[in-house]
Amino acid sequence: IFARVTMADAEQAEFLVDGKPVFDDDGNRITSKGAYKKYTAKKEKDAKKAAHKAKEAEAKGGAAAPAEAAAPAAEAVQTGPVTYLKDEPQQAFGELVLVQSNQTTGREFVHVSNLSAAQEGQEVWVRGRVHNTRSKGNNCFVVLRQTGFTVQGALFKGPDIPKEMVKFCGALSRESVVDVKGKVVRAEVKSCTQSDLELSVLRCYLVSKAEANLPLQIEDAGRSEAEIEESVKKVAAGEMDGAYVRVSNEVRLDNRVIDLRVPAQNAIFRLSSAVCHFYRAALLEKGFTEIHSPKIIAGASEGGAAVFKLKYMEGTKHEAPACLAQSPQLYKQMCIMGDLERVFEVGPVFRAENSDTSRHLTEFTGLDFEMQINESYTEALDMTDFFMVKIFEGLKNNFQREIQIISQQYPVEPLQYSKDKNLRLQFPEAIAMLRAAGPPYSKNRPGMPDEGDIEELQDLETHQERHLGQLVKEKYGTDFWVLERFPMEVRPFYTMPCADDPNYSNSYDVFMRGQEIMSGAQRVHDVPLLCKQCEAKGVPPSQLTAYIDAFRYGAFPHAGGGIGLERVVALYLGLDNVRKTSLFPRDIARLTP
Repeated sequence: IFARVTMADAEQAEFLVDGKPVFDDDGNRITSKGAYKKYTAKKEKDAKKAAHKAKEAEAKGGAAAPAEAAAPAAEAVQTGPVTYLKDEPQQAFGELVLVQSNQTTGREFVHVSNLSAAQEGQEVWVRGRVHNTRSKGNNCFVVLRQTGFTVQGALFKGPDIPKEMVKFCGALSRESVVDVKGKVVRAEVKSCTQSDLELSVLRCYLVSKAEANLPLQIEDAGRSEAEIEESVKKVAAGEMDGAYVRVSNEVRLDNRVIDLRVPAQNAIFRLSSAVCHFYRAALLEKGFTEIHSPKIIAGASEGGAAVFKLKYMEGTKHEAPACLAQSPQLYKQMCIMGDLERVFEVGPVFRAENSDTSRHLTEFTGLDFEMQINESYTEALDMTDFFMVKIFEGLKNNFQREIQIISQQYPVEPLQYSKDKNLRLQFPEAIAMLRAAGPPYSKNRPGMPDEGDIEELQDLETHQERHLGQLVKEKYGTDFWVLERFPMEVRPFYTMPCADDPNYSNSYDVFMRGQEIMSGAQRVHDVPLLCKQCEAKGVPPSQLTAYIDAFRYGAFPHAGGGIGLERVVALYLGLDNVRKTSLFPRDIARLTP
């Protein structure tokens, strides 16, 4: 489901005036030239009518006084900042003085998600963002948003609500932060998540004003592809003036802070946090110790070339060549030799791979583990089954609200897996399945080094992995499975070869929806064999002295693996790009924000 990302990724031309988005008087974005012409024509017509009325009033009895001038002095708009340090101020609305940890008001704020009609008649304080406003005459409706949850506030001019307060609230810019005190009123508001109530606004203070011209609109960034496509059809049928804006990945990532406010995107990172939580909890339950290994090392982590090189302590007598760690692999193994028995780590991983795809990042979060084994690497596979099922069940049972929010923008198909032992295929079986499927999956891509028919001892290409995932789903009904006994030729130097056939290894990859999320294996704990395999892979043993020495003083057989957090979350949800699950992505072209 992942595809190559380009600058043209899902982009649609936005309608802008002088390079900026434009809005009508109700705060709705104008998305086409035709709609903008209608809007400006109406504004001109209204202006002419107003000028004509002014002339008539002047002819009857002198210059017409502004409507505001007729208002009582007590209702004048407060121009200065409102001080609210302890007791409620006399002013019911206005710009709050800067919050500098000097307030002792005793207010208890209620999270929008916790508001319901059951609180009818109660007065509550809410701090949230202005999602949108609608005002007309003496009425104003303000939708407040807090972490994806919305509630409507209503103001009507009256003895306690001056017209200036209605105007103040109607003029609040989107995404501004406000404090609102309101009385809970039972109402049906289908457009808000809190749909059985609204707040009758009593007080409204501006905490932080957002600039009017946002680089992207939350509504635009929160629409599903189905909604956008439907709007295109309606435009073609003459039912809409302009199609909804499609916000590209580049625009989202350039303005990530605002993109994170989109309900689906916000919920994604709550799930990401949960994956780490359930992973930790599962391994701690099994007696694992969490470790934190170095990320600056003196050589390539696994003897590969795809590393970020740097000069350690440049310009000092300690200057030395170094690089960022490709994984905690070697240190995990050294900890096992230090009798920690079972270890895991959640931390950054750096890969300087020149891969511009929607499944690769140059920095990602690795969930790694290593453990002593008694007889077989399948003990590590059993452990993988245990913690992955814990993660899947934890998400399914505790995060349905977040999954529902995400599914409103990105359709989520439930992941199919077994709660017990999951499917394990051996590599030769996978080759046989692909060959039986026929071309193009039984062949390697043209122009590749292994172009031609798929071979017994080659690694699988991405298109073959994906199709294998489809074949497994059709035959076994699962999205989560293991492929084991990879050819020794395609695995790292520290991988233990199979006892019955040295062409294969005691290694495995774990797959979700036809994509690899984990690589693992039994590791070599015998020094002569380790040195031999280092040399065979072109890695000088002299570069790994401390690592190799760790096995010279009695070594336990051990195995483990490493997972990419971003891929797990993306594939669990069926998303098309790991950048959607990476907080501030780093890829071959992106270093900011």
